[in-house]
Amino acid sequence: MSGSGSGNAPRWMTCPICQRQFLASESEALPFCSSRCRLVDLGRWLDERYGLPMPPEEASEEETDEP
Repeated sequence: MSGSGSGNAPRWMTCPICQRQFLASESEALPFCSSRCRLVDLGRWLDERYGLPMPPEEASEEETDEP
């Protein structure tokens, strides 16, 4: 085991949506402080406000055929 002291210390977190400080043990919606913030995050993904970085696509031969 690591010698980091008390293993039962409360773990404080910051909600990524509302920036509120909360105890991780008191939230059922980790890493969010509440179900509301979890739904706000889901809505942002569904609205495509968030996305994963992708390398640029190269044009295929079919797309670049010119008459």
